[in-house]
Amino acid sequence: MQLFIDTNILLSFYSLNQDDLAELDKIIDAIEKQQITLLLTDQIINEFYRNREQRIDGAIKSFRTQTFNAQFPQLCEDYPEIDTLREALKHHEQAHAALTTRILVDIKAKTLKADRIIQSLFSLGKQLTPDSNTIDKAKLRMSVGNPPGKNNSLGDAINWESLLEQTQTGKDLYFITGDKDYCSALNDDEFSDFLLTEWDLQKQTKIYFYKRLSSFCKEKFPGITLATARDKDFLIRDLVNSQSIASTQIAISKLSYYSEFTAAQVNTIVGAAISNRQVGWSIEDDKVKSFLKSVVTNNEQYLDEASLAAIAGLLN
Repeated sequence: MQLFIDTNILLSFYSLNQDDLAELDKIIDAIEKQQITLLLTDQIINEFYRNREQRIDGAIKSFRTQTFNAQFPQLCEDYPEIDTLREALKHHEQAHAALTTRILVDIKAKTLKADRIIQSLFSLGKQLTPDSNTIDKAKLRMSVGNPPGKNNSLGDAINWESLLEQTQTGKDLYFITGDKDYCSALNDDEFSDFLLTEWDLQKQTKIYFYKRLSSFCKEKFPGITLATARDKDFLIRDLVNSQSIASTQIAISKLSYYSEFTAAQVNTIVGAAISNRQVGWSIEDDKVKSFLKSVVTNNEQYLDEASLAAIAGLLN
């Protein structure tokens, strides 16, 4: 099995929890057993390291910049508990500073759990190095406006040309990316028809497209379970931004695989039903109505009275 994982997917590892990262060891095991041939281009590796620190900073920024300068009203000074509270805040601040320092040391040393996973993937993958001919083809692709690529950037075009030139003919390719440059203009859950046709003509095989690593694992390696919380957030975002009844039905069909949601996710789903007309109109569909009813029934404690009344009006 030939597998290509785009940079945006690799960078998302820094947002995974420890359980999900542990599951990724199973991907590494499958590569070591030659069940998977991981295809890596020089462009993917360089792009990853160019963006690594920025992605990590985004993941920990809110924690790293927390402050603990609590202000107390003067009347609090009359109570002995104020000294206990100040002491607790002092210890909290010291622990926060120590943890932040330790994390920053590990970031610099590239010893985070996600870093170890990435380094294993990079060491085990089959590296595709573009030559001058590949670069020229990528430049031509960009100049004539053929996908993939955006903003006069050669990166995606180099990746694609490298795959066309250096992968085995007759073997299917499993392609994982969150980059819309590879997607169909009609449906971003599908691969670009132009690229599929080009691949078929040159390689005589198929491309199986996934927007998330967890979707690939669920289909091909069901023993690996990854990033369900992150998947839910992506699907809920699709629901919020839905611009048609069809896209609403697709999002809810995928969300129906899950039975548990956080308070924030519940409120976002119900808010989408109330405020997005496409979602509201879709309630006539039995699957949509059933899903929303189950979300409300199982999570009433997360919803305020106004939201409960509004969604009940829609469902009834």
